Amino acid sequence: MLFDLSLWQISVLSIALLGAAYVRGYSGFGFSAIFIAFAALITNPLPLIPVVFTCEILMTALQARGIRNHVDWRRVGALLLGAAVALPFAIGVILSVGDQTARLIVSGIVFTMSLVLLSGWTINRRIPLAGFTGVGVISGMCNAAGIGGLPVAAFLTAQPIAAATFRATMIVYLTGLDLITLPLMWHGGLVTQDTIIAAGFAFPLLALGVWLGGRQFLATTPKTFRKFAVMLLLTLASLGLFRALI
Repeated sequence: MLFDLSLWQISVLSIALLGAAYVRGYSGFGFSAIFIAFAALITNPLPLIPVVFTCEILMTALQARGIRNHVDWRRVGALLLGAAVALPFAIGVILSVGDQTARLIVSGIVFTMSLVLLSGWTINRRIPLAGFTGVGVISGMCNAAGIGGLPVAAFLTAQPIAAATFRATMIVYLTGLDLITLPLMWHGGLVTQDTIIAAGFAFPLLALGVWLGGRQFLATTPKTFRKFAVMLLLTLASLGLFRALI
């Protein structure tokens, strides 16, 4: 059995996978944070993190045609530059402070920022690319715990960015982040044959979830999308706090 999971654990995780894929198809982020938080309730999520990252890359392949004209490549490049600098050191930092401590800090910051965003506050001035690189560094550090997308999503949500651009930029950035992270995890022994098999079994659920989420995105308004993004951030931060505290 994959990762020594029982049949009931695989069934429950499959449902969580479909739900997380739907959220990713709609919003462009949240897949890793949702699935890892849920998996932590019934098993050790660490071996599943490379599976999650592989799944995100597969989902991007499914979404590529519909998002390529909306990607803000300059922002993606600046974010990835910061993440690439941070990632080689991220594992050491996580080991020194502890996975739960890191999640508690990151989730607390995102939770607080989500409450501020709920008030309608936005960053109206133009952010230089160096600012995105700095956020990329924070994201890279957080990705060792599987939640690298949350700081970036909170940062972009605070800016007056079109919903299609936000979604496409998040999808491409997270894919680049995963492509940088997976070789480091392979070097650390976390990527195994089970990782590839699990990702293959997950593909039909990913395709269905992304398709349903994408259809919902096309029917939404910019105001509704921003509200959903903020509420999703708030929910994911709450899950992170809950997991870390218990």
